[in-house]
Amino acid sequence: MFLSNNRLLSCLSKSIAILGLFLYIMIFIFFFRNDPCCTKPNSLSSSTKLSSYLDTNISHLVIGIASSSNLWRYRKPYIESWWKPNVTRGFIFLDRAPDEPSSFPPYRISEDSSRYNAFNRRKSPHIIRLARVVEEIFNAENEDDVRWYVIADDDTILFVNNVAEVLGKYDHSKYFYVGMHSECTDSNALFSFNMAFGGAGYALSYPLARLVAKNLDLCLKRYSTMFGSDQLMHSCIADLGVSLTLEKGFHQIDFHQDISGLLSAHPQSLLLSLHHLDAVEPIFPSMDRIQSVNHLMKAAKVDESRILQQTICHQKHKNWTFSISWGYSVHIYEAIIPPSILQAPLETFSRWRRKAWPFYMFKTRPVINDSCAAPHVFFFHSIERTIGNHHVTIYIRSSARRLPACSSSGNHSADHISKIRVLALVRHYEDPSRKECCDYMGLYTNSTTFQLRSCMEDEILS
Repeated sequence: MFLSNNRLLSCLSKSIAILGLFLYIMIFIFFFRNDPCCTKPNSLSSSTKLSSYLDTNISHLVIGIASSSNLWRYRKPYIESWWKPNVTRGFIFLDRAPDEPSSFPPYRISEDSSRYNAFNRRKSPHIIRLARVVEEIFNAENEDDVRWYVIADDDTILFVNNVAEVLGKYDHSKYFYVGMHSECTDSNALFSFNMAFGGAGYALSYPLARLVAKNLDLCLKRYSTMFGSDQLMHSCIADLGVSLTLEKGFHQIDFHQDISGLLSAHPQSLLLSLHHLDAVEPIFPSMDRIQSVNHLMKAAKVDESRILQQTICHQKHKNWTFSISWGYSVHIYEAIIPPSILQAPLETFSRWRRKAWPFYMFKTRPVINDSCAAPHVFFFHSIERTIGNHHVTIYIRSSARRLPACSSSGNHSADHISKIRVLALVRHYEDPSRKECCDYMGLYTNSTTFQLRSCMEDEILS
């Protein structure tokens, strides 16, 4: 009986010990999970946090643009081509009231910067006014719903819905500096390979813009000899411990002459901006610069996410290759050419300055009078909607190629084609990780038709 009692007491003690340990663990877990210093996000909270900025749209953006009263009458048509009245938020900052005011975009007069004269050692005093756009736009528009501040020049064409879509990838509650370097190597070497060029445009998340505005005076004193506002801004942001996040859709366009080769082979990313269009030839050869911009916007207003997106198609019976830059151009090559070649732009343009090679930040293809390498060029003419949720873009031949047919691929000349029709499904923004594919719909006398579509899982484009 004594032994049995001992065993009973032993079992009871063990049970009490186990129960106590269990209660201790439960209490520890309870306090650990509810202690804010120790809480870690679980999958549900992470998902919720992610969805909170994927809904970023144009209403969450504030645009700040620096201009001058002397240039306003020339630059205003560029801004009016993309600014959406009563939708786009922001201001144009001028040195004085313009002679030709308009209802949009709204403007403000830059604040007096004479107090900076004591330490201003720049060759161009207006650099301070340009740099202070970030501070002034933040002070003018800093409501709770603002997520991003987008800074650009008065000759910058912005595709604001695409900008909002791209910025939606990033958490606006963090410090982000989003932009792109120049396409020309020497421009980056002169300023910085880690700088967002202001003409191409760049975006600051709300907390970064707030921090920049708070520290701008100190920064202006520290970098009193810099002669570029975007270089100064990059230096300020670098001092705050934030690096540039690159987005290929921002285009500085440090080129001269004809940039059609670049626009016909746009990088695989949404088109966000075009700059320096005053310094190059009109992007459509039959129009002036302003007409060209407005013409491109006709396609962008129908499907901004697809504008300039390159699709490679083949007509194997005739050994032809089609390179479609949606809403801008179509090139026909009288040979089967793989996408890896056609993704490199034709070097129809010249570099901004004339320095040593390498000239560009990307590979180019030379323009040569070879029947198998020189394309037949067609430019965007019109866009129309068809029945249902489809639209059709029409491309018309620019000029005669004046070369014989490509003999190595069967002498199938494309000289007789004068018009190309491209059918596409009206879409919202999709995953840009893969280009679209297309189907050849047939040749009818002097025109041919293609249908754009999503690529099949294992489809090869060549």
